[in-house]
Amino acid sequence: MTPDVIRLGVVGLGVISRFYLAAIASSPSFELAAVCDPDERATAGHRVPVYRSHRAMLDAGGVDAVVVTAPNDVHAGVASDAIACGLPVCVEKPLATTLRDGLAVAEAARTREVALFTAFHRRYNANVLALRDKLTGGPPIAELTVRYLERIEEHVGRDRWYLDPARSGGGCVADNGPNALDLVRMFLGELTLESVRITRTAGVDRHAVLHVRGTGPAVVELDWSHPGETKDVTVRLTDGTVLRGDMLAGFDEFKGSLWHEYTGVLHDFGRAVALGPAWRDGGLAALDLVDEAYRREGA
Repeated sequence: MTPDVIRLGVVGLGVISRFYLAAIASSPSFELAAVCDPDERATAGHRVPVYRSHRAMLDAGGVDAVVVTAPNDVHAGVASDAIACGLPVCVEKPLATTLRDGLAVAEAARTREVALFTAFHRRYNANVLALRDKLTGGPPIAELTVRYLERIEEHVGRDRWYLDPARSGGGCVADNGPNALDLVRMFLGELTLESVRITRTAGVDRHAVLHVRGTGPAVVELDWSHPGETKDVTVRLTDGTVLRGDMLAGFDEFKGSLWHEYTGVLHDFGRAVALGPAWRDGGLAALDLVDEAYRREGA
């Protein structure tokens, strides 16, 4: 039985955590019950129990669900430990840095009959949703393009692990790829990878172009060396009409769109907790495409 208010333990207090914490603070369905981070600077000032390891937090009890917003390379391990305790888990994308680990986490959640939720925050962007609404009842999509372009150093703060391919999973394909691919999946359904081109610097993929196909063709462009920030979805319809959803339009604050997007993430995680093992999302589908992109690029 789902409790009236879900007590959340948040593992990882890096650059993305503040958006979760704000969403939790404003939610009638969740309350912050514990935080965990090995860095004492990150946990300073919190008025809930503070832990240096997620295992200590889990052993202490007092949480009904867990949010994992730690570095990518520990997503699978933290999620697996929480699931072993019978707790539903919200994991920041990517679900894991390898497909094998992602499949193992998903199997553990099925076995323990708890929800495994992957947080794709861009699917809750108001401008993306407005674009999707405009397409309802109109001509089919002839072609779709998602651009996810930024200078990564401007976005990571102290979280320099993004620039370590072993920790991020590789670079822009592993980290931003899942968000972009999930958006394509929203519009075109299940996807297959047709081609990929990746450019690396110091072992980190800094630019990539992926061609995928669902009910129609799509191009995903990813860039970690882009001056400024461009994140949008462009759709060309079969009648020639071109429509665009700019994820950043109307949000003047740096990362300003993330506040409402993570409110959407938390709302849907509440749905996932209620559904338990019946919950399904695109976490594994995105990870499978990322895995194939790296394998095909290296072939």
